Amino acid sequence: MYKILVVDDEANIREVLKEYAEFEGHEVDEACDGMQAIEMAKNKDYDIIIMDVMMPRLDGYSACKEIRKIKQTPMLMLSARGEEYDKLFGFELGIDDYVVKPFSPKEVMARINAIVKRNTASASAASEVEKFEGLEINFTSRDVFIDGEKANLTPKEYDLLFYLVRNKNIALTRNKLLEEVWGYDFFGDDRTIDTHIKMLRNNLGPYRKYIVTLRGLGYKFEA
Repeated sequence: MYKILVVDDEANIREVLKEYAEFEGHEVDEACDGMQAIEMAKNKDYDIIIMDVMMPRLDGYSACKEIRKIKQTPMLMLSARGEEYDKLFGFELGIDDYVVKPFSPKEVMARINAIVKRNTASASAASEVEKFEGLEINFTSRDVFIDGEKANLTPKEYDLLFYLVRNKNIALTRNKLLEEVWGYDFFGDDRTIDTHIKMLRNNLGPYRKYIVTLRGLGYKFEA
């Protein structure tokens, strides 16, 4: 059973998602705007939050940023806007998936199951700490240290680095990284991976050398 928070200003959408989720045996709470979602996320731990983008008082992106300051709860965004820019902006904030309205409730439930299982598996499979010279990665606390100084990475940079390290010395295609780290069907080009790799390397300083480019294929963490 998952604990799910559904955040949308449209009551009928909340009701449909709640009906399908409860049918599968999950526990569902509802919020009608971003402000209410933040307060509920502070007071209760959820397995996943389903967040609409366009809402009164506080939009979904802003609510996501505030929640990310205190918790790393997986998030699935809902939006009537399907432009690539909107999706990439959401993924920059660290969301796990993005569904465009109108949507199939069955598809949303399938994506919820995939997100929660992927996050649970990642947490249980990870070694607590990996060290490579002065680069220290603590999977449990979700911290990265460079020569003893804590690195300041975006949520998606953490996800990307952790996946690379867990699969160290394995060649990973860009499509594989998109599928496993972003967890959605990517219909654009590969620039989002290359952009994140560039930012991650900049943040790793002298230890950027561990992320090796495989020309025409993708990347690998070589240690």
